[in-house]
Amino acid sequence: MKYKRVLLKLSGEALSGVGETRISIPAIENIVKEIKKAVANKVELAIVIGGGNIWRGAGKNIDRVKADYMGMLATIINSLAIQDILEKNGIKAYVLSAIGVPKIAELYGRK
Repeated sequence: MKYKRVLLKLSGEALSGVGETRISIPAIENIVKEIKKAVANKVELAIVIGGGNIWRGAGKNIDRVKADYMGMLATIINSLAIQDILEKNGIKAYVLSAIGVPKIAELYGRK
């Protein structure tokens, strides 16, 4: 069965190198190689990326809501990293965010 549209959920940690907690360009390049195969087969992809490689949960001294916003910002950082490698491989990519950061991401709204 061939899929026309796929939702790919990536953990933020998938963007890290082995034993690392930072963004790894070689790790992202490996993911993009697989994405490129899907795109070549005319599959439309929506990618959801976590931020756990940068920020994991609320600390004891940080308000829960602020900690959640920090996690969302980590997700945007990861999204920009994968967007850059996708575009360098000739794949159009857009970063959407429910948090308004108009200089770097399009505003996402449920409707």
